[in-house]
Amino acid sequence: MTRGLTWTRALADGPVDGAVPSVITADCTLNGDTARLVAVVPHQESPYHRARKGEVGLLEGLGIAEAVTAVLTEDARLPEDRRRPIVAVVDVPSQAYGRVEELAGIHHALATAVDAHARARTAGHPVISLIVGNALSGGLLAHGSQANQMLALDDPGVVIHAMHKRAAARVTMRTVEQLDELARRVPPLSYDVSDWAKLGLCDDLLRVEHADDPDEQDVRRVKDALAAAVQRARSGPRDLSNRLTSPDALRTRAASHRVREELSAQWR
Repeated sequence: MTRGLTWTRALADGPVDGAVPSVITADCTLNGDTARLVAVVPHQESPYHRARKGEVGLLEGLGIAEAVTAVLTEDARLPEDRRRPIVAVVDVPSQAYGRVEELAGIHHALATAVDAHARARTAGHPVISLIVGNALSGGLLAHGSQANQMLALDDPGVVIHAMHKRAAARVTMRTVEQLDELARRVPPLSYDVSDWAKLGLCDDLLRVEHADDPDEQDVRRVKDALAAAVQRARSGPRDLSNRLTSPDALRTRAASHRVREELSAQWR
């Protein structure tokens, strides 16, 4: 059982369901809110063989969009401060790399998922990412990166990066050992979740005792963190500006700030 499925079941109040077998949803009580959990999970019988291990492919992109849009539609008449939180439980090894996916337009399917998350966020739904396992490449971009708040387990089994390490080594024509050495000096190259948290993208790094098989105390700790993230999202900006203005971002992403300032000055 993958961490995405394990944590979705652990957090859920009741049954876990889904429009397609690889995209599951459930409800989760967070203080006074009923949040909708959405996760991508492996489906070994998928007709798309490149998307059988939890990758975000054609069906998954559209399934995420359908799950999120359903919440948007159902809550459209509610006051904005009562619209339900959406929690993206993230454990995705990548997007689905395949010839069929490219020909059929995986970029459209993933863009649909991104758009659904962004529309929910701007409509007043607190969108929270809970990264419990892998969060790699286009998988994270499609499912998780559009959240108001990004939370991650502080655990060696959590990997957040643009590429798998061996693929990054091939592309950069370095060895894995050389990449590890660089990562000790350049945080964006690191595969350690604690280094990722220093880049200003992480709103809470959660320590749990049993990341693979959470007990009651672990679940309570994560639910409390999710509830706090919902409150921060409700009172904070609906854009993603907090990722550049957080204390960590101001410290570790100074070059990004300078580039933006220069571009803004030239644009004016």
